[in-house]
Amino acid sequence: MQFDLIKQDAQSKARAGRIQTDHGVIETPIFMPVGTVASVKAVHQRELKEDINAQIILGNTYHLYLRPGLDILEKAGGLHKFNGWDRPILTDSGGFQVYSLAGTGRKIDEMGVKFRSHIDGSTHTFTPEGVMDIQRTIGADFVMAFDECTPYPCDYGYARRSMEMTHRWLQRCCDRFDATEPKYGHSQSLFPIVQGSTYPDLRRQSAEFIASMGREGNAIGGLSVGEPAEDMYEMTDLVCSILPYDKPRYLMGVGTPANILESIALGVDMFDCVLPTRNARHGILYTTQGIINIKNEKWKDDFSPVDEFLGGYVSTFYSKAYLRHLFKSEELLGPQIASVHNLTFYLWLVKEARQQILNGTYGTWKDQMIRQVMHRL
Repeated sequence: MQFDLIKQDAQSKARAGRIQTDHGVIETPIFMPVGTVASVKAVHQRELKEDINAQIILGNTYHLYLRPGLDILEKAGGLHKFNGWDRPILTDSGGFQVYSLAGTGRKIDEMGVKFRSHIDGSTHTFTPEGVMDIQRTIGADFVMAFDECTPYPCDYGYARRSMEMTHRWLQRCCDRFDATEPKYGHSQSLFPIVQGSTYPDLRRQSAEFIASMGREGNAIGGLSVGEPAEDMYEMTDLVCSILPYDKPRYLMGVGTPANILESIALGVDMFDCVLPTRNARHGILYTTQGIINIKNEKWKDDFSPVDEFLGGYVSTFYSKAYLRHLFKSEELLGPQIASVHNLTFYLWLVKEARQQILNGTYGTWKDQMIRQVMHRL
C-alpha cells in the first residue's frame, strides 16, 4: 500500500490524498459502504461500481468467520473472488461485534475473547493471532488489529485496563501478521486501532503507542458508541494531532453527513457506517437539499425525482411519489432504491469534500454544506 498526500486545506486540517492498493486506487477522503456478510445490503456489485462509485467496501471478520466460513472463502480464492468485488476491501477485526455481544456469555481475558455465535449458540474463541489468520484467509486489502471496544460511558479504570490490553493484543497481532504471508498474491496492510474511551490522557497515550508501531495506516476506534458528538470531535482532533501525518487515518463507524464533514476537517481520511443503508430501509433519505422521510404524506403526489441535483440512475429516474408508494406497499424495491440513493449521496459528499480541499475552500464550504444537507424537508 502507498499513501500520497496531495493537498491540505488552508482553512482546516482536511487533507486530500490517494491510496494505491493492488486492487486499485482510493481517493481520500473516502466513505466505505459496509458489506458485513460479503454483501452491501440490497445493492448489486454493478450498482456499487457504476452508480454509487464506491472505491472500497467493508467485510467483517466475525460474521464471515461464522458464515459462510473460512473453508468456503479459501476454496473461492478469498472474499474478492467469492463476492465478485475487484476493488479494495477492508475487514473489521470483529472487536466491535464482540463488544455488542455483552450479556450473551462473552468472556474477555488476556488470551482473547470467548463468545457464543448469534446464529446457533455455539462457542468460539478469538485471539489476536487467530484473528490475523482469519483475515489472511478472507484476503482483505486492509486488515484491522484485534481490539476491545469499550462502551460509553466507561469507568476510567476499566478504560485504562482495556486500552493496555488492546496494546498488548496489538503487539501479538503485529507479530503474527508479520510472520505470515498473504494467501492470494495481493498485499495486505495491518491498521492498529486507537482506544481510550473519552479520556484525553488515555487517548493521547494510545495514539502515541499506535504511532510508534509504524504500520501503514491507523484507525480510531471506540467512538460513535453513544458519546456526545462534541466528545467524539475532541477525541478525534487530539488523536489526529498525534498519528503520523503521512499515513491514512480511519475513523471507525462514523457516521452522519455532519459527523463526516466535521471529522474530515480534523484530519480524518477514511470512514464507514451502516447509517446510510440502515436508514434507507426505514425510508430516511439523505439528499443534496436535506433529509427526507419518504413515508410522510407530503410526498404522496410529489412527482419530482428523489434528488434531481445528485445524479445517478435511481436518484434521478424514480419520483418521490413512486418511492413512497413502494414503501407504503412494503415492496422490496423501495428499500433497494433508497439504499442505492443514500450510498450515492455519501460518495458524492466525500467527492465534493475532496474537491473543496483541492480548491483550498473546505473550511467555509463545510459549514454551509452541513446546514444544507442536515435540515429536514
